[in-house]
Amino acid sequence: MASRGDRGVTRVLEKLESSVNAGQYYEAHQMYRTLYFRYLNQKKYDDLLKLLYSGAIVLLERDQQGSGADLAILLLDVLTKSETKPSAEWIDKIAKLFEMINPNVPERGTFLINAVKWSMDDTKKGSPLLHKRIAEIYWREKKFTAAHRHFLHSSDGVTYATMLIELHTTRGLKSEIDLFVAQAVLQILCLRNKVMADDTFNEYTRSHPTIRNDKGPPYFFPLLNFLWFLLRAIEEKQVAKYKMLRSKYEQNLKRDPNYFEYLDTIGRVWFNIETPQNHRNTNSMLGGLIKSIIGDVESSDDESNMASRANVPDLD
Repeated sequence: MASRGDRGVTRVLEKLESSVNAGQYYEAHQMYRTLYFRYLNQKKYDDLLKLLYSGAIVLLERDQQGSGADLAILLLDVLTKSETKPSAEWIDKIAKLFEMINPNVPERGTFLINAVKWSMDDTKKGSPLLHKRIAEIYWREKKFTAAHRHFLHSSDGVTYATMLIELHTTRGLKSEIDLFVAQAVLQILCLRNKVMADDTFNEYTRSHPTIRNDKGPPYFFPLLNFLWFLLRAIEEKQVAKYKMLRSKYEQNLKRDPNYFEYLDTIGRVWFNIETPQNHRNTNSMLGGLIKSIIGDVESSDDESNMASRANVPDLD
């Protein structure tokens, strides 16, 4: 025989369905929250997760953005409290909710921040798969700066390079063809991800319509040659080659002064070359960049704030 509590929940669920069907979304939202507290107190996490996910979908499909986003945020709260580990299934569901929330809704940023926090591993960067899914959504929305931020943590250099190719061919100058991939590869190397840096460079040079007919290396564009040699120097742990490359390509690297800051960090990370303290203090941009692109989830993830924190151009 069902307990009084179970019968009460059943009645609320029945009334909830009627409210949704009747278009009484405010009432429906309040009932979802009532069930949230009831299930949470009883630690019925599986039932609660199903309820909140389906409820968020129902409300967002009916353009009840504030209410749907609220349930989505509560869903992440339950995932955290129930100690549910990140999985492909839940990451796909979170990405679906994120895409359904209108970009103009303030709660979207809160939802994303909480999602990254929930997915964090020992490196405090968040799940690479989650970052990839979010980056792909921003890419579809043509918010390239935000997509760039998340692709850096996705470990998917091939997809990232594909976006960079689209970005350059649709919005860049022909003379900037090497700049687009150079910034990406250098930043990825600053984040200690050599495999992703290789994948990004190789896919970009293999698939870019202007470069793929080039028989490089050596390439027609000097910065592409620099990147190719730099990746080889890191792989071979050749400190002397790294120093030689910085000297030989100094004029080309001056096209973007930020490159020298990236390379100082690359030298420290991959070759144990310490940058003089006075030089480090003179140009602190990279410190801000690294703080921005590694785990700075306490602040808003909107694109304008992100561009200013990362000190990269607003490409949207």
